[in-house]
Amino acid sequence: MKIGDKVSVLDEDLSGVITSVNGNTVVFKDEYGFTYPYPKEKLVPKNAEIYENIKIIKKPEPKKILSKKHDKNPFILDLHFENMVNNPNDYEGFERLFLQKEKLIETINFCRKNNLKRLEIVHGIGDGTLQRLVLDTLESQTNLDFYNKEILHHQSGAVMVDFH
Repeated sequence: MKIGDKVSVLDEDLSGVITSVNGNTVVFKDEYGFTYPYPKEKLVPKNAEIYENIKIIKKPEPKKILSKKHDKNPFILDLHFENMVNNPNDYEGFERLFLQKEKLIETINFCRKNNLKRLEIVHGIGDGTLQRLVLDTLESQTNLDFYNKEILHHQSGAVMVDFH
């Protein structure tokens, strides 16, 4: 540091031009003409050229991780039998319904265990046997509300379940 250099004080809103250097003490004058003596270690050079060659690295904003229980999208269970087993033609009608009911109960228990708030059950539009099975199973459960996803109830291929 030498006379004429611009300096700023650490931890204070104070800067000026050095007027004298006496050992470890530096005296500078601010823009209003007041002089201040400070030790060298409390001052930093105020030189914009120092920072010109430094590259600024912009880090990406970290993604906020949502837990499953606070996820707004419902957990989806598709009860279409061809998606549940490899060879759907090997099963009789009552075996299909039994496996679909087991999968439904298993998924409801999973949602309760993991504190999920919503479940969407896709049963499709057909003769209504699977739809009736789903509604009967949901009516036998406690601490949940369910409703058809679509406005036209008989045209709905899915049921939404909200857990308490």
